[in-house]
Amino acid sequence: MTSDVILVGTGQMAKAHAAVLAALDVGFTAVSRGEASATRFTEETGHPAVAGGLEARIRAHGAPARAVVAVPIVDLAATTRLLVDAGCKEILLEKPAAVDAAGIFALARHVATTSARVTVAYNRRYYDSVTTARARIAEDGGAQSLFFEFTEVGDRVGVLPYDPAVLANWELANSTHVFDTAFFLAGRPAEIEGSISGGLPWHPRGSRWVGHGRTESGADFAYFADWDAPGRWGIEVNTRANRYVLRPMETLQVQKRGTFSLEPVPLDDDLDRRFKPGLYRQTEAWLAGGDDRSIDLGRYASNIRLLSVAILGEPLSKVG
Repeated sequence: MTSDVILVGTGQMAKAHAAVLAALDVGFTAVSRGEASATRFTEETGHPAVAGGLEARIRAHGAPARAVVAVPIVDLAATTRLLVDAGCKEILLEKPAAVDAAGIFALARHVATTSARVTVAYNRRYYDSVTTARARIAEDGGAQSLFFEFTEVGDRVGVLPYDPAVLANWELANSTHVFDTAFFLAGRPAEIEGSISGGLPWHPRGSRWVGHGRTESGADFAYFADWDAPGRWGIEVNTRANRYVLRPMETLQVQKRGTFSLEPVPLDDDLDRRFKPGLYRQTEAWLAGGDDRSIDLGRYASNIRLLSVAILGEPLSKVG
């Protein structure tokens, strides 16, 4: 059993990471700011947590070799800076890495001055539905077109107890799961144009998105979202032979050429059912040094830059 991993955070996401680390027989120390959250973590996971915060832990014991950062979104960037500046070399950082695009770019620039490897935890890349779809798309000769929808349930999101800055950047804080998975399956966007309209009290920048473009591999794509209307996340990837539908994203259906029916694709998704979907395989890969599904912070920042204007509504002149 290894024991050099620090799990920073004791909230729900940290508890999901704790379950996976324990199942992988990885020793870890959970670090919390307050005693109450440390106690709750211990009661719910059976694993002790240390209160007092990360800075005090580093002063007492030095930098950990590896860390999983699962703190609230507003604290992700500062926590990561503290770790890399202390000398931590391997970090699995929960998405979206920072509150806004500017924060992501600043963090990526800072990490690039160190020798740390920071992996952004996009666990949906590790869903068995996504892994199976990716393999089948490759067998078919690759994606030739793509559609994705990232509609959020606006009435529910607007009352969540998040920092207003997180809600104001919700397409980055949450919807980015869809963008990342879609382009992971069909290729990074090489060209993208889009418009944003409408607005909500908690997200005045917009509530409706529509756009299109082309990936580096030559697949045409389109996207849509309306946060002030019914809808749900979904991805559809077309090859010459098949259409692959992930809606919900934990499932996979196929429409074969010349037919109209959608057929379910059998999945080997036991781990996605036992743990938070995708988390087990993601952590396994991170501990082994990464794989072709992993995305490091620098690459992630580059992807966000491509989406800044069309989807995030952030002019590059503003975010840097």
